[in-house]
Amino acid sequence: MTSLDETLARVRAEGRAALVGYWPAGFPTKERSIRAIETMIAAGADIIEVGLPYSDPVMDGGTIQAAAGQALAAGTRISDVFDVVEASVAAGAATVVMTYWNPVERYGVDRFASDLAKAGGAGLITPDMIPDEAEEWTSASETHDLNRIYLVAPSSTDSRLAMTANEASGFIYATAVMGVTGQREQTSSAAPTLVARLRDVTDKPIGVGLGVSSGEQAHEVAAFADAVIVGSALIKCVLDADDEESGLAALRELTLELRAGVERD
Repeated sequence: MTSLDETLARVRAEGRAALVGYWPAGFPTKERSIRAIETMIAAGADIIEVGLPYSDPVMDGGTIQAAAGQALAAGTRISDVFDVVEASVAAGAATVVMTYWNPVERYGVDRFASDLAKAGGAGLITPDMIPDEAEEWTSASETHDLNRIYLVAPSSTDSRLAMTANEASGFIYATAVMGVTGQREQTSSAAPTLVARLRDVTDKPIGVGLGVSSGEQAHEVAAFADAVIVGSALIKCVLDADDEESGLAALRELTLELRAGVERD
């Protein structure tokens, strides 16, 4: 059982959904990304997704692309990602890495898995890697006791949902909307239906992401999901701030709001 499994089990026993915060490693710098993550954890984030900045982020919206661009411009490397993971774990959160597959393949799949495990990471979210093509990753993840977190979408067939759920571990990442990431004024009406379809084929935890930006929206999603995933709205707190301290203050305030929102009472 990984730290992610333990966290999701604990949160479920508490009768609430987990709050998952996404942050790109190295944004705006390596040191400041660590401070941002520490701020989120102190304000109530249960799980941290550390993003591996990538030069061709086809599924990411403008906010995450801008943050990843700053991280790459600051010289962020994969070794820095592992350092950020280690710091996140030390701050008290179950931590996973979200990455496109190409950097993992170039680094070496087993080497990446080994280094992630050494840093205390619990697993990988792989938005462009599907279970059908993940034989090498399945082997490496089992060797190093890492979770395999795959994405499903409203367009996924029932058979695809069942197959993906069977191969996934930790949680299944249900993308609430079609398209790229980014905060939205309303949560997707497709999300409850997608989660219900997953519940028909698995009892594994389900996280819902893409679009949540307020405590009210987090509360809506927490009513039917095991984890509420927030990225762009958190990043904008720092991206739009005039200075580091005001950015961290806004980040703390939003995280507190989201943390209150994931309660189901």
